[in-house]
Amino acid sequence: MLGLMQDWPLLIHRVIDYAASQHRDRAVISRSVEGPMHRTTYGAVRLRALRLAKRLERDGIRLGDRVATLAWNTWRHLEAWYGITGIGAVYHTVNPRLFTEQIAYIINHAEDRILLLDLTFVPLVERLADQLPTIERYVVLTDGAHMPQTSLRNAVAYEDWIAEADADFAWASFDENTAAGLCYTSGTTGNPKGVLYSHRSNLLHALANNGPDYIGLASRDIAMPVVPLFHANSWSLAFAGPMAGASLVLPGPKLDGASIHDLLESTGVTVTAAVPTVWLGLLQHLDATGGRLSRLRRVVIGGSACPRAMTERFEREFGVSVVHAWGMTEMSPIGSFCSLKPEVENLEGEARLDLKMRQGYPPFGVEFRLTGDDGRDLPWDGTTFGRLKVAGPAVARAYFRDDTPILDDRGFFDTGDIATIDPNGYMMVTDRSKDVIKSGGEWISSIELENLAIGHPDVAEAAVIGIAHPKWDERPLLVVVPKAGRTPDKADILDFMRPRIAKWWLPDDVVLVEEIPHTATGKIQKTALRERFRDYRLPRVA
Repeated sequence: MLGLMQDWPLLIHRVIDYAASQHRDRAVISRSVEGPMHRTTYGAVRLRALRLAKRLERDGIRLGDRVATLAWNTWRHLEAWYGITGIGAVYHTVNPRLFTEQIAYIINHAEDRILLLDLTFVPLVERLADQLPTIERYVVLTDGAHMPQTSLRNAVAYEDWIAEADADFAWASFDENTAAGLCYTSGTTGNPKGVLYSHRSNLLHALANNGPDYIGLASRDIAMPVVPLFHANSWSLAFAGPMAGASLVLPGPKLDGASIHDLLESTGVTVTAAVPTVWLGLLQHLDATGGRLSRLRRVVIGGSACPRAMTERFEREFGVSVVHAWGMTEMSPIGSFCSLKPEVENLEGEARLDLKMRQGYPPFGVEFRLTGDDGRDLPWDGTTFGRLKVAGPAVARAYFRDDTPILDDRGFFDTGDIATIDPNGYMMVTDRSKDVIKSGGEWISSIELENLAIGHPDVAEAAVIGIAHPKWDERPLLVVVPKAGRTPDKADILDFMRPRIAKWWLPDDVVLVEEIPHTATGKIQKTALRERFRDYRLPRVA
């Protein structure tokens, strides 16, 4: 027997329809690529998305066609998502931080037909255009007054292009499992892989992650997704914000500490989200200027492990609650948040901070599994290391145009992370499986060492890699970027770390560098560091 409920497919256009109906005049504020601030509303975003949908259809874009976006977080990029998906086409967010060869690869692999791009990226795309045979039209996300002279074929200013269509258009109808978005991994171990989201997966993901123990937006919030729309769905904020009726502040191309602080203060942002490097820049700006955070209440930090010192500063100095999040492109992307369950909410001081260093527990719709290399389940005791595997309606079951199986025999996806899970269900990533340091048959967490090193007052950023050792197999090397104007002493850094970790975890050496390489998604690029230091000899071995 089936239930007698309405057949109401979970389609993305329903989100902007709801926002325009119930929160029509809620603000969407952007820093434009051209420079000035721009202010619109959910009602206006919906109307312009309808015009875009009609214009795409007129250009021959049909169900399942891919439309690429190479753009920052602005109102135009936001309305493009809703217009593209409203006809059953697929938005393909291209990450401009990839290598140019990778950008060409993913556009060709996706067989994108139209490319919407910000002014910033016109020179880049002009250099690549002769390698992009499937692109039929380039739409520059600007108006006629700012449209540059360009060699891009069939190039048109976005505002002129959608002006040729009105909003008298009905969203298409199709199955909720229809593809909606395509995002490629950063390709640190080969060509980037395409993760193909559905309407259903995107909406279920946003609904689950908008619960009060997770992102928890309300219509009274002003939310700023600093995390880019091209970075795994902007952690669902492009959907969760309109669902909740929260105002959105979109920072455009200026992500430096001063620009972020200006937006936080001038627009009254209450909730924001980004990777740690963004917040490092903000804190450095606050240090230099003595600035404050007047209305900000909550910061979601993910993408890579949040340094302990960063959480401590936000909470103790600025009264801002930090929520540690974890996930990956293949998970749409959020898989867990470190909010406080009743069992642990009374923790105080260092014990509370210890817990907040964990990546947390999953929302409904994400299942965790911890296994050994043999595939057998391991205990959730908070100390046993194992492979973290996940399953759920917003977790990938395959890559786009790739027949390689990616699920285990129980339908779980191996995240590539090594983790522990405690009896309360809190997960802590100790390393990527390819980055964990194996010393004398035991594992050393590079992430824990990095977070500890960043707590030193002279250290701006830190990375730890394993260096070959004739007796112990590998030993940790600490690579440090000093804070501006500081020259930390190696011995002082190690003395700072010594009482806080097991003796055999202590790095064998410290190297000071001007910069640590990062991936296109802001994570430390350990492969590049290992290549740079592949001939390095530890002092105890020399």
